[in-house]
Amino acid sequence: MHLPRLSQFHRLPGFLRAFAAYRSAAAALGARLPRLGDTRAMVEDATATTGFDSQYVYHCGWAARELARMKPERHVDISSALWFVSTASAICPIDHYDYRPPALDMPNVTVGASDLLNLPFADASVPSLSCMHVIEHVGLGRYGDALDPLGDRKAMAQLQRVLAPGGALLFVTPVGKPRVVFNAHRIYAYEEITAAFPELEVESFALITDGRHGAKLVFNADPAQVAEQKYGCGCWVFRKPRKAAA
Repeated sequence: MHLPRLSQFHRLPGFLRAFAAYRSAAAALGARLPRLGDTRAMVEDATATTGFDSQYVYHCGWAARELARMKPERHVDISSALWFVSTASAICPIDHYDYRPPALDMPNVTVGASDLLNLPFADASVPSLSCMHVIEHVGLGRYGDALDPLGDRKAMAQLQRVLAPGGALLFVTPVGKPRVVFNAHRIYAYEEITAAFPELEVESFALITDGRHGAKLVFNADPAQVAEQKYGCGCWVFRKPRKAAA
């Protein structure tokens, strides 16, 4: 028997009454009887609406739409959520690289190991690239990486380095009042991010507003809205200009 979390322990008597009622009804109908030892009290799920993590649901949905719009022949992703990788692989083949490579077995997905401080690609070689809800962690030691106060800036320089002329970068990170929440993540001002990619142009910007629950995804957002957030999420499409013809 798996008991509810301590914060939900007050619901245990109601759960036990429901178990007894279900068992009695099952016996009367000749249905399979549950055993008390097999129960798992999921009492926190009986809510009026289904909750979800707004930043991860919205940014993955945003990115999949952008990838569907661009229709690249192949896409390279660096450490983004596997929900995005597995779903977006229905749009095009995806090469997914992570500091801690996952054992992900999906059609159209290849998996490899990489360090954002030293990406294994030649300069200007990747035409379609993403790195989403990742950069804010680099250098904070959260995932076993070395401590480096400039790790995030070095990683952004790597993304800019490998992006091909004419190529697109889908980039997502927390935004709002700038601060470091050691060793979880960093939060950035809009201008900090655009300044970190001096060779790239902003093709579009979307904003996921404050709040893990009840946040809004704002397409074509005004960058000035970022300063109003405490812990929002910025979603950029960056584009590297093509070199002018000689």
